[in-house]
Amino acid sequence: MPRYLNPPNVPKPASRYSQAVAVGAAYKRLLISGQIGANASGALAQGVEAQLAQAFDNLFALLAAAGLAPTDLVRITCYATRPGSVAAFRAVREAKLGNHAPACTYLEVAGLADPGYLVEIDGEAVQEASAMR
Repeated sequence: MPRYLNPPNVPKPASRYSQAVAVGAAYKRLLISGQIGANASGALAQGVEAQLAQAFDNLFALLAAAGLAPTDLVRITCYATRPGSVAAFRAVREAKLGNHAPACTYLEVAGLADPGYLVEIDGEAVQEASAMR
């Protein structure tokens, strides 16, 4: 049965959705909703780089809540509202993930759920049964 995760160290969902869903035996697969550049208290980071860093931190908090690590990420998608933010995204991604290279998509969009949101990052993590912690 899936486990729906909304841990206290990430922003509460703004409507009816889960921040992450662990699917399969012992969290074999985790689907992570789009994470924004706000901390658990709802304070929005200022600037593209700061929001990217916070969104990755939120993504990592959800991984940890499911007993997974950043190296279990198999896919991430970044949505950015500022044209030309791909270099900033790549720099923050490399700083946060090091040599880990999950599948990745970067999109520039007209807007997100709130005009203050400059980026949103979603992802998927998978952990093989033999690697379960």
